[in-house]
Amino acid sequence: MRKAVRAPIAAIAAMILIWGYSWVVMKIALRHAHPFDFAAIRVGLGAAFLFLIVAMQRRPLRLTRYRMAVLLGTLQVALFVALSHFALLEAGPGKTSVLVFTMPFWMIVFAHFLIGERMRGAQWLAVVLAFAGLTLIVAPWELTSLRASLLAIAAGCVWAISAVLSKKWPTPGADPLLFTAWQLLFGFAWLAFLAFAWPHEPIRWNFELAWALAFSAILATAVGWWLWTYVLAHSPAGITGLNSLGIPVVAVIASAMQLGERPPATELAGMLMIGGALALLAWLGMRKPAAEAAAATPVD
Repeated sequence: MRKAVRAPIAAIAAMILIWGYSWVVMKIALRHAHPFDFAAIRVGLGAAFLFLIVAMQRRPLRLTRYRMAVLLGTLQVALFVALSHFALLEAGPGKTSVLVFTMPFWMIVFAHFLIGERMRGAQWLAVVLAFAGLTLIVAPWELTSLRASLLAIAAGCVWAISAVLSKKWPTPGADPLLFTAWQLLFGFAWLAFLAFAWPHEPIRWNFELAWALAFSAILATAVGWWLWTYVLAHSPAGITGLNSLGIPVVAVIASAMQLGERPPATELAGMLMIGGALALLAWLGMRKPAAEAAAATPVD
């Protein structure tokens, strides 16, 4: 295999493993810290690491276009992270990650209405299959863990809206690492405010929480985003879409092995249906030009 292909595949494999396992790490961290506290600290540390990387490369830290960074920092960072963390309080990492990663289907729907991108051919099949899987996982007729499921789906919707807005109002020429660092900083401001303003129990500091914070800030945020920017710049056509398929798979397996998460038959069937729909979208993405494969990605 040529190096030009092998290196991006290795990068996306590492990214899938890091971001997939990060769902288990977040679940562990939330045993000891309120979602707002954990979110603010990990996002703040992640922003600091990215700014440090940019500074070490002796590049300017000033951003020329702040409006989009503020918007995405509010939606894609603060709101997305808060929703996904609160969902993890009540649901397992595997189930939560699968529901959050319905984002590609919401993006197709929102893009249809917001920027006029029409759904075509097999995309309809993928969306229908995904929503059938959603129905089995959420099981609204049972009313159990419904709030956690809705929070996770809302996180996926926020991520999708952020991606569509990024396509509608692009930022040409922006340094991806610097732009992301500012997004994280603006998101941190919201999360820090909520952490101070929202009454909750204080953080219970211990080694497990410190390890989870280190993993989430350094690997899942700083290193994970660096890998993502590398994949976007060097990957073959459509390969970036494989992350939406691989990350929930890793999360489900890791959660089952480490936390003993065992989804019931209906949830498992729903996960498989969503996985099949994601695989269909990934296959469709492989047929598109590489330039169309890039999509906005939140902090995981």
